[in-house]
Amino acid sequence: MSTQQPAPTRRKRPAKPQFTQMTLLLEAFLVGFATLVAYGLRVAPPATVWTLGGVTFAILLLLSGYVGRPGGYVAGSLAQLAVLGFGVLVPMMYGVGAVFVVLWVVSLRLGARIDRERAEWDAAHPEGPPPV
Repeated sequence: MSTQQPAPTRRKRPAKPQFTQMTLLLEAFLVGFATLVAYGLRVAPPATVWTLGGVTFAILLLLSGYVGRPGGYVAGSLAQLAVLGFGVLVPMMYGVGAVFVVLWVVSLRLGARIDRERAEWDAAHPEGPPPV
């Protein structure tokens, strides 16, 4: 008879950074595609379109790595304004950007709620999860 010990449980990654990081990454790809649309429609000189799109894309990618650090959520919230600003070039981006603003707010609130509930459960069950 072998007595196997259960594998140690891994620490759960907080939900709020996961949700907000994924929102910013998806938004970065959205900006990439919106840049292609703006270029194809010739709404501005190509250098302007590629500079604005590329800088916004890069900022969103970088910010996705900084959520959870001091100022990361504030910077992510300000980045939402930049995405909404793309509506100047491609009017449809006002609507799509608004959807991502809603996703950002939901990510912040729902992620915080899940983290709070996990902490409460962990405090109430110090022995850890039941064996499998």
